[in-house]
Amino acid sequence: MEKFLDTPNLDVYFVIGILFLFTTLEVVGGYWHSSKRKKEDWYIEMSSFLLLSMLTKPFIVFSVFFIGSTFISSAQYVLQGSNFWMLFVQYILVDDFLQYWYHRSAHETPFLWKLHRAHHQAEEMGFLVSYRNAVLYYLLMPNIWWIGIFTFLGGAKAVILGLIAKQLVVISSHSTVQYDKFLYRYSFLNPLATLIERIFVTPAFHHSHHGKSKLDGVSDPNGNYGNMFSIWDQLFGTATFTRDFPAEYGLVVTTKDSWQSTILYPIITSTDSESEVSKNHQRQKTVLNESSVQLEKGQKYLWCSCGFSQSQPFCDGSHQGTKHKPLLFEAQRTGKAKLCACKKSKNAPFCDNSHLEA
Repeated sequence: MEKFLDTPNLDVYFVIGILFLFTTLEVVGGYWHSSKRKKEDWYIEMSSFLLLSMLTKPFIVFSVFFIGSTFISSAQYVLQGSNFWMLFVQYILVDDFLQYWYHRSAHETPFLWKLHRAHHQAEEMGFLVSYRNAVLYYLLMPNIWWIGIFTFLGGAKAVILGLIAKQLVVISSHSTVQYDKFLYRYSFLNPLATLIERIFVTPAFHHSHHGKSKLDGVSDPNGNYGNMFSIWDQLFGTATFTRDFPAEYGLVVTTKDSWQSTILYPIITSTDSESEVSKNHQRQKTVLNESSVQLEKGQKYLWCSCGFSQSQPFCDGSHQGTKHKPLLFEAQRTGKAKLCACKKSKNAPFCDNSHLEA
């Protein structure tokens, strides 16, 4: 294995091969023929991929080697000679752990959300969606710096195998191929499906993260943050396992952003004043004292907990970039109901008159 990993540019060849494989599978499956993607989507995905692979990653690795050789040259290649499989396990677990928390933070931090927002603007899945992020998002990504650090320390071979394995999982989980459907279809394969999904991120697990709204009973845009392993979501309470796929993808509120502002924010901003990546965009509190609404028995609703929704008291996705999450509830009867609009109720989503407290 180690001799094989000595092959020059092996990771590059494998990643190109993986991309070619999924291109072929998606074309044969008819996805690209039926795709409703706009030309701006192609610009975003291709430019983001090229900038990441040809500029951002090389820059980060070069920077790590420059800084390391300048200030801690004695640490260079210190891991050489260590057990390869131990290095591989160490590299891949730290890598994915860092990316889980970075990805989760991008949904809970306003600035990082603006850099990651492009990833969730896609209204169709496909392996190229993997690369939809602003350039600065990748430049700040800790696990890319980990690639440089671990390579500097002498773990290059472990990094190569890790990159190949992770690309295979990440690209397949964004693809329309949805290989896991085969495992779900036959009951005798269910134990294998359970084993796989409890360790790795499957298409169903990650497609759920890209779904538009929890109202469909499948989507969880504020969960399933894992990239290669689903174990982090299970450990930190953000996992939703469903073997179905969302009917709709993308953001609840759409804006007209240029592809340049999407990937080059904050250097280039959107001209759409309603967009989060516009120059002077600010979240506006929309809380009220109370809200009386008509509910239908058996109907599911998403109650806004952040206070920014323009559809009070219901959620419109404005909580993205905060640590707030909407509350999904089902109406128990048909009729008027007083829902909390001040966001202080201890009986959410229903009003308990907390707005009357001094």
